[in-house]
Order: sequence, then C-alpha cells, then structure tokens
Amino acid sequence: MAVTTIAGADIHVDDDGFMTEYDEWSEDLAGELARAIGIELTDAHWKVITFLREDYKEQGETATLRRVTTAGGIPTKELFQLFPKKPARKMAYVSGLPKPVGCV
Repeated sequence: MAVTTIAGADIHVDDDGFMTEYDEWSEDLAGELARAIGIELTDAHWKVITFLREDYKEQGETATLRRVTTAGGIPTKELFQLFPKKPARKMAYVSGLPKPVGCV
C-alpha cells in the first residue's frame, strides 16, 4: 500500500490511486479529490457520495452504477452528467472508496 499526501493529510492508496482506508476520508478531502479530476461538488454530487459511503459500510464493497441507480434512486443518465466519462470510477475515487468490482 502506498501513502500519498493530499490536502496536507497522509492517505493510503492502492496502485490505481483509490483510497484503501475508509476512515481517512473527509468532506474536505472529497473536495480536493473532485477538483483534481475537474469536478466541482454540488448537492447532487453529495447525494451520490453519501449513498456510496453508507452503502459501502453496509455491503462491504463499492456499489456499481446499477446499484446506485436501483438502490440509491439516482438515474444512470444523471450519474453520467455528474461524473462524466467513467462515472463509477470517479464516484468511488471522490467518495474515498475502493475501485468498484468490474471497473477496468
């Protein structure tokens, strides 16, 4: 596991740059991660992030797009608008969660 510094905090990440320690994440860090990939967080983004983090605690794995749509009630089209090009990866990255299973 590699350690990197983001927004002044030491963060454990995997080889793809996804956080590996759930408790190291913070809302401030999410803002930094989002800005790094060209996203400014809105209330709609926070709805997705909150769902993902709560679902991860319950399920033990990062939700797929299908799960966010069905269980989270957020349309797939909206996910692509909020997190363009590879939304599952970007949602997980900003949420401080591991890369979803099945993501290339």
